[in-house]
Amino acid sequence: MDFFKQSYNAESLLEGELLLIDKPMGWTSFQAVNKIRWHLKNETGLKKLKVGHAGTLDPLATGLLLICTGKKTKSIETYQKKEKEYVGTFFLGATTPSYDLETERDHSYPTEHITKQLILDASKKFIGEIEQYPPTFSALKKEGKRLYEYAREGLKPEIKLRNVLISEFKIGKIKLPEIEFLVRCSKGTYIRSLAHDFGKVLQSGGHLIYLRRTKIGTFSIEDSYHMNSVYDENSPKNISIKLN
Repeated sequence: MDFFKQSYNAESLLEGELLLIDKPMGWTSFQAVNKIRWHLKNETGLKKLKVGHAGTLDPLATGLLLICTGKKTKSIETYQKKEKEYVGTFFLGATTPSYDLETERDHSYPTEHITKQLILDASKKFIGEIEQYPPTFSALKKEGKRLYEYAREGLKPEIKLRNVLISEFKIGKIKLPEIEFLVRCSKGTYIRSLAHDFGKVLQSGGHLIYLRRTKIGTFSIEDSYHMNSVYDENSPKNISIKLN
């Protein structure tokens, strides 16, 4: 379904709609919201319309973004608390400052010792309630300033550990240095941090090279609207993972 080919009713938008959007790669969640707000206002003639999202996706990630309009924006916090499901790919043997491909690789590590069994055993250590540090390159605020702003200035502010819950962590195709995975987790979980920490447990390095959010609670990417007018046709919309 192409979002920009849909028609909307001004009254229903003001009363509150929940839109399931497939966010394109390269777009921030904020940019996606702005694009949708512009379209809805242009489509209906509304001068003002509240529009917000229920859970940020990094620019390099694709997938399900819940967009609320009108009175539905009051329910954003409720949607944010729902469990998330992601599929993606880790790259082992190297790290980046951002824990993904936003920054260049800064260190390399051996991978010759890593076996399939070692990977499967490592994944079990991350199931349940765990502690993780958010990436330095993130939108979290410290003293009114976002962490990525500190990072781009070469500063390293103190970041506190946070508790998150990972209910499921399955390993898919293993073709070193890349491994595919599926994760179901709580609000506040950073999959980039999981990639970094996973590399450490394997006595190597790790970072995220692909991420797609497939579910939020009972809402699925399969029921979402594509933003076809802003998609790079060469970027993947779906990947299938055969789990071990």
